[in-house]
Amino acid sequence: MTNSNSQPTAENFADLSLSDTTLQALERAEYSQPTPVQAGVIPRALEGVDILGQARTGTGKTAAFAIPILERYGSANRKKGPAALVLVPTRELAVQVRGEFQKLSHGRRIHTVACYGGKPIRGQIERLKRGADVVVGTPGRVLDHMSRGTLVLQGLKCVVLDEADRMLDIGFRPDIEKILRRCPRDRQTLLLSATVPGPVERLARRYMNEPESLNFSPKEISGDTIKQYYFTVDQDRKFDLLDKLIQREEPKQAIVFCRTKRGTDKVARRLGKRHKSVGCIHGDLSQGVRDRVMEKFRGGNLQVLVATDVVGRGIDVTGISHIINYDVPVFCDDYVHRVGRTGRMTKEGISEGVAFTFITPEEGNELTRIEVRINRLLERDEIKDFEAVAKKEPEAEAAEDEPKKPDKPAPPQLKSGRRRGRVRRAL
Repeated sequence: MTNSNSQPTAENFADLSLSDTTLQALERAEYSQPTPVQAGVIPRALEGVDILGQARTGTGKTAAFAIPILERYGSANRKKGPAALVLVPTRELAVQVRGEFQKLSHGRRIHTVACYGGKPIRGQIERLKRGADVVVGTPGRVLDHMSRGTLVLQGLKCVVLDEADRMLDIGFRPDIEKILRRCPRDRQTLLLSATVPGPVERLARRYMNEPESLNFSPKEISGDTIKQYYFTVDQDRKFDLLDKLIQREEPKQAIVFCRTKRGTDKVARRLGKRHKSVGCIHGDLSQGVRDRVMEKFRGGNLQVLVATDVVGRGIDVTGISHIINYDVPVFCDDYVHRVGRTGRMTKEGISEGVAFTFITPEEGNELTRIEVRINRLLERDEIKDFEAVAKKEPEAEAAEDEPKKPDKPAPPQLKSGRRRGRVRRAL
């Protein structure tokens, strides 16, 4: 595996030796200047190199692999099946990536099909029968189509693993390996990931051809463009803190992350009674409901979206100004992914975002692990005139300081006297 830390820069897309058709599509999409990820990945991908690219969400990763695919394989023979397959972890991300391909393929006769669960498979089969140049899908549904014979990979030229770390996190590794083993060996493989833990690196070594490693993550995982704060709060006061925080911040758009589907429902329901534009999205909702919620959120018709981590990784909206971690994430990397939803890339550069994390008095270790992971201390915040942690009564504090008397007599010593001997040495 080759490592490359150089960060190529390009003033505009014309510097990347792209075709006039692609340049016109980029101009139409109002993409004026390539991001660092695009400037680094596109030239190497155009040369057919396998790439392991590390970059957080919101840095232009989708266009970084879509543009070279359209340039290199846009005129492939679709009768042999799609030229490119893009694997993604969630339905929402599949829809989003398909939309990016459709936008960037303007001026070309390119047919992109999204394959994911939660929608009837019959419609996807019909679209695949009409011929697909690019297929974007979740691993489970892609395998389903392969087993039915409705997706043939004979003519595949390129495979993309997008959000690879998340796909492995949620258990897609066996499915991914089954798919990769059935792909042509002479394909090009592009792997994009916000983080590159051991499992992702091992996957790359096993299924990629001398991949070139490109790291576009800042030295500090969560950069200076994102202000990060924490609140110490009792569990039963979290919701009131959330309500007051939204009132204080008046976010343009915010995502509130909860740990469970049930908790997501509860918070969204209570919040909806106090604020007008609140939506909810998690894995138990039907795909139709999820699509409608995401359409409203992307259109700016929802101010607050309450979501779980699995669905949250499929959210790519440029207008997000605030992230609120209502529940501390189970894994530190999930904190990185959550916070990466704000401070997004815009035409003017990286917009400043704000992230808040609610920490109960028992979760101090979780806060420390997050700070070690991102190599940065979170600032403590407070809401004026709001007691997030109940004050202990003086009598209660004094009682805690007194040694507790045992409710029952101590058990008899062992006959050998070993326990008593150990106690004496310990004292």
